[in-house]
Amino acid sequence: MTNVYDILAERGFLKQCSHPEELRELLGKEKVAFYIGYDPTADSLHIGHYVALMTMAHMQRAGHLPIVLLGAGTACIGDPSGKSDMRRMMTTEEIDHNATCFQKQMARLIDFSDGKAIIANNADWLRNLNFLDFMRDIGTQYSVNRMLTFECYKQRMEKGLTFFEMGYMLLQGYDFLELNRKYGCVLQMGGDDQWSNMLGGVELIRKKEQKPAYCLTTSLLTTSEGKKMGKTEKGALWLDPNKTSVYDFYQYWRNIDDADVEKCLRLLTFIPMDEIRSLCAEGGAALNNAKKVLAYTLTAQVHGEEEAGKARQAAEALFGGGGDLSNIPTIALTPADIEATGLKVTDLLVMGKLSKSKSDARRLIEAGSVLVGNEKVTDVYATVNEADLSEGVVIKKGKKGFVRVVKA
Repeated sequence: MTNVYDILAERGFLKQCSHPEELRELLGKEKVAFYIGYDPTADSLHIGHYVALMTMAHMQRAGHLPIVLLGAGTACIGDPSGKSDMRRMMTTEEIDHNATCFQKQMARLIDFSDGKAIIANNADWLRNLNFLDFMRDIGTQYSVNRMLTFECYKQRMEKGLTFFEMGYMLLQGYDFLELNRKYGCVLQMGGDDQWSNMLGGVELIRKKEQKPAYCLTTSLLTTSEGKKMGKTEKGALWLDPNKTSVYDFYQYWRNIDDADVEKCLRLLTFIPMDEIRSLCAEGGAALNNAKKVLAYTLTAQVHGEEEAGKARQAAEALFGGGGDLSNIPTIALTPADIEATGLKVTDLLVMGKLSKSKSDARRLIEAGSVLVGNEKVTDVYATVNEADLSEGVVIKKGKKGFVRVVKA
């Protein structure tokens, strides 16, 4: 079997590794317990988490043991990495609820049956820590001078960095130590923005336990221009269909920039590399088919094949004419809604989240960007015919924004 280190390298996952040659050799000769941590600060994972999930899935398929660490303890503090402000404090009830939601979403990619993967929660050992014992045992192993050389702290120094947040690195290192002692975990993986925190854990185990430990970071999901991918006009691209509809999720990948198609196929799907190269070889118009494959495959991985099929059918109906439009985002208007809006297109654009406000909606109409059905709307006071709602009216914003309006 191909060494999983080489698989991850070929697909473009690998960014930094603490001991690359040593770790590659280890992964090639024995089953390795490794972990990736997720702080449950929302009730859904988003596409930014998905690269880490894919690395975990590749590792599991190669015979290694994944440990999903739900950070219900560290979420109480917040990681300063990549943040300009301190994280909002959350209740333990919120955090525990979010952790449960994460676990359900991960089960689509990770096999948790028969001990094939482990779920741990750092609240089990962090929430009842004795501060003096912790500082004497763990705090003495960390140099403040060294911590301040790390980018995650340097960028916050001018604006202000609390001791509360500086403690995050110690807690993350302690997580690794606990998992090493409990499960024999020797490898931490995660996004490249975690490099400093992960190095702290490797050094802690090597000092305290006198054992090998490793960390490996993966590329963050960014566009060809270096911007974080997964941001839409409606916010983050969530894995929860109640936060990002299946259709919107599908269309996001259907419409990505040509320069990002191959990278997304490599990082976000299990399609073999030879097939990916073949799909993307010609470039230009041929990439349209590659985008269809990406959109369907990734949507099926996240939401299941049935939902992916519905999203594909809805897209084909919109762009090909006719067909089943019932699976595009829909708003159902109650009699009260109809009376309140007067069925004004501006109001419906706001209700359908195609515009941020009525004034924004008016600007879109004046710019010629709004259609009702196939008719361009030119009047900012235009309304929709109530009789048409029984069949459903499709309002379009530009080439990518759609909402179907029906009677409740």
